[in-house]
Amino acid sequence: MTYLAKPRLHHPTLATNKVGYTRRDYEGKISTLCAGCGHDSISAAIIEACWELDIEPHRVAKLSGIGCSSKTPDYFLGASHGFNTVHGRMPSVLTGANLANRDLLYLGVSGDGDSASIGLGQFAHAMRRGVRMAYIVENNGVYGLTKGQFSATADQGSKSKKGVVNTDSPVDLVAMALQLGASYVGRGFSGNKAQLVPLIKGAISHGGAAFIDVISPCVAFNNHPGSTKSYDYVREHNEAVSRIDFISGREEIAVDIEPGEVMDVRQHDGTLLRLRSLHPDYYDPGDRHAAMAYMQRHHEMGEVVTGLLYVDPLATDLHTALNTCDRPLNALGPAELCPGAQALERFNASLR
Repeated sequence: MTYLAKPRLHHPTLATNKVGYTRRDYEGKISTLCAGCGHDSISAAIIEACWELDIEPHRVAKLSGIGCSSKTPDYFLGASHGFNTVHGRMPSVLTGANLANRDLLYLGVSGDGDSASIGLGQFAHAMRRGVRMAYIVENNGVYGLTKGQFSATADQGSKSKKGVVNTDSPVDLVAMALQLGASYVGRGFSGNKAQLVPLIKGAISHGGAAFIDVISPCVAFNNHPGSTKSYDYVREHNEAVSRIDFISGREEIAVDIEPGEVMDVRQHDGTLLRLRSLHPDYYDPGDRHAAMAYMQRHHEMGEVVTGLLYVDPLATDLHTALNTCDRPLNALGPAELCPGAQALERFNASLR
């Protein structure tokens, strides 16, 4: 009964975050997707991430393209800004919005058909330009709205629900994001909320172009034996590079741990964090080339690598590259935007 609106009333005992919102305040409309769709789990993870980050919903701008995945922004953050673009054009519209108002947090939601086919060029340029955004692809390997044709991310040799074998090589959006310069790259699984929520929190808080590819099984057309995007296949072939969490900025807690040592560190909320100092040759998420090699090596072994694959803690964004002013461009008046004929003449002369 998806036509029924959710009740506005909240139970008075619901927990609130630091800005006074409950998890219900980050929800949207009732989903119209198939029961069990992985996309709904991703929406729930976004809701949880934003609530834990104490983000005021009106500070978020969510944009999407076309497809089952691009419907999902209607199901979370109902009080935020939203815009549904045409097929594959979400990155360019988000780039324009970001340039106009840098004060908002930008969340781009797309699908494998939306980003890996008609929107491939849009995806590439958003990554290489370093547009500050959390770009989430809900990847199920099929075109769910048009009855289950293979998408560009379907693995070669995988079978459709009708038994057809895919003969095309897949587009690996994670590998492309790494190569194109994205400064935060991760892969998650819609059925692993414990890993996905901190991945999304890190992407939203990142200072540059953040990309997360989320394997999200389509229960109607791509959740059968022979599919490499099904719940069973991903659970059986999942290779997690790390167990991660996200801790927001507070006063620094400093410790000194020797390689191989285990230490309990008390956190700001009073809980204990047990740290193990790993061996130096363990997985390094700060090495872009090693991340690509690691992912490819495990792909050849039939494993889906998930977790935080790469991060650049010193990342910059498009505003830094263009040297824009700190004040949002949409807040500037005629005096700042139209400095006069003499200023225009000086600028034109500099280009001759």
